[in-house]
Amino acid sequence: MTEVSAVRLYLMRSLYLLNFVWLGLTVWPAIIHPARPFAPLDGVAFSFWAALSTLCGLGVRYPLRMLPLLMLQLLYKAIWLLAVALPLSSAGPLDSAATDLTKTFVGGVVMDLLVIPWAYVLANYAKKPGDSWRFRRPLTPYGPS
Repeated sequence: MTEVSAVRLYLMRSLYLLNFVWLGLTVWPAIIHPARPFAPLDGVAFSFWAALSTLCGLGVRYPLRMLPLLMLQLLYKAIWLLAVALPLSSAGPLDSAATDLTKTFVGGVVMDLLVIPWAYVLANYAKKPGDSWRFRRPLTPYGPS
């Protein structure tokens, strides 16, 4: 197994904590006391961010087990930048909300790229054999059950 340095683990914990606090303070109040009912897609986005912020709380304690959260965050932000922000900016100047979101997402992508332990990801997600597709009965101390 590829080892992850203590410094990298603390960086990951810091990013999980930042997500937990920043998203939590931003999203949960809007969900608990909405100014008006959410539009369906806004509701999906806020629900996703609320779940992400909550699970990032677990990432503070279990940074490697919750690593798929950071990869998910990297991917959704990168996809948004490529599929939404880039075409919008090609069509003309971005409005202030799109500009702010673009800056936030670029910063998030950079942080994720720097914090994610890529050697660990390669060793444990790309090179390691996947789980079996067949059900295997667990062995008991007394042999097969």
